[in-house]
Amino acid sequence: MTDDDAMKRMDESRENRDIFDRLMGLPLLRVFEPFYRRHKAVLLYLFFGGLTFFLSVAVFALFESWLLMNEHGANVLSWIIAVLFAYLTNRTWVFAGRASGVRGIFAELARFFSGRIATLALEEAILFVFITRLRWNSIAVKVVAQVCVIIANYVVSRFFVFTRRDKDGH
Repeated sequence: MTDDDAMKRMDESRENRDIFDRLMGLPLLRVFEPFYRRHKAVLLYLFFGGLTFFLSVAVFALFESWLLMNEHGANVLSWIIAVLFAYLTNRTWVFAGRASGVRGIFAELARFFSGRIATLALEEAILFVFITRLRWNSIAVKVVAQVCVIIANYVVSRFFVFTRRDKDGH
């Protein structure tokens, strides 16, 4: 390999780095880069999971507290918005979705929404017990429910949604 070939490969690897890889290359953050490389998927999931968490709670609070919707309707609307955001961020940065073509992406999206529907049921059960029946603070219950959901969603996404499949999603 010539020096020109080595330079080309270095340039290509730099171009393939996402924004988070580039941030870790900054002088101040470079010390954390080995840890980041080993745990990138989990760290990015926690980051985007945190953003999804805040988005879900904020939208829930908007609908439930400010627009006076009941907690279950507000939760479903916040869920729809949060799941769309989570799919886009998880596919792009966390698990680097490999599905391609309309059929493959649709299959991946269907698996993602199916898993999220299961965790929505978990969340709705928590809200029903602690808000509807026990009359606990709705925002506090929503926050605790979201922690349970984030953990369950990671397992579902990691092992059932963004797995290595062929281009048709199989």
